[in-house]
Amino acid sequence: MSRDPSHEWPVVESETEYETGWYTGGYDRVRQPDGSEKDYYWAELPDAAVVVATTGDELVMVDQFRPTIREQCLELPAGIVEDGESYTTAGARELREETGFDPAGVSLLEEFYCSTGVLRHRRGIVFAEGLEPTDANLDDNEFLSVTTVPIEDALDVARREPANDATIEGILLARAEGLL
Repeated sequence: MSRDPSHEWPVVESETEYETGWYTGGYDRVRQPDGSEKDYYWAELPDAAVVVATTGDELVMVDQFRPTIREQCLELPAGIVEDGESYTTAGARELREETGFDPAGVSLLEEFYCSTGVLRHRRGIVFAEGLEPTDANLDDNEFLSVTTVPIEDALDVARREPANDATIEGILLARAEGLL
């Protein structure tokens, strides 16, 4: 399927309004197809890896409080891709650090942009298997517990409030690949 945009949407001005240790935010003033101009606000975050890890017939999940939404969340392990890392390397590292499981094998299921209406952020969904227990190494802002759920119940568990997009996406992609 060929898609050819009829208008370039040129950026007239780009402004970074704030930078934090976590993300950068600002806006681009663009010229729309009708010739008018509009500011489109964005937040830019580093890439992240989300890990679908199985221990046979169970899925590894982490239970943690998310201050942003003020909710306790049951979700897949995940974290930022550090400079020079691939999604699979970052996924294996995050799994090890957060859960204390070292995977024998990891593979990239998918990489994509998230919330394209406001975010400049890419996510990679990584599948991990052949897990061996090792020591966890939590960051100083990670207060979580590790749990497992039966694979057959994983999607139902992920859909319970407060549902998490990355967790649902990871489970659905792994299921579509025949891995769950």
